Amino acid sequence: MRIAAGFGDEQAQIRVYVAKRPPMQEYAYLPAMQPLLQGEIALINQACGNGWRKLFNVYAKLLFALPASFGFLQKASCWQVYRDSFLLQASSNTALLFSPPPLNSASSTIHIIAGRTYAKALVEQGLPLQLNWLNAEFAIDNHNRVLVCPYFDYRQLNNEKIGYLVKLIAQL
Repeated sequence: MRIAAGFGDEQAQIRVYVAKRPPMQEYAYLPAMQPLLQGEIALINQACGNGWRKLFNVYAKLLFALPASFGFLQKASCWQVYRDSFLLQASSNTALLFSPPPLNSASSTIHIIAGRTYAKALVEQGLPLQLNWLNAEFAIDNHNRVLVCPYFDYRQLNNEKIGYLVKLIAQL
């Protein structure tokens, strides 16, 4: 079994996969999952710029758009507080990974691949996904509980598309 490399909770139910890690020396090599500490997202944003800020913001907005049964709404008063106080920390039930999803159809984990280009590259590299493309931007593999959506950026994954992604997550 492949070791997951990224930020967050090793037991996360909601896992987002991106092609690149923050260009910071301390993250150049992550051999496993590393929970972020409070304030670390702000440090990444400061060091790496607007693209990472958008990614973390969209991730927090997505979590706050999910039904209350997922448990994210109860932890904070708004998505901004959730992002700063819980996102990608130990026991947050969230993860951001820089390695391919470990597929296990028996798992309740929801895998979200951010970006159609990255998803297609993973398939070309041998990830055995059975993607059903719902439109030009979203795909689903129900068996492996994998979703493909636009990259976590305001222009690509706007509020309307976040709402669509929430409906797809609820279907899994």
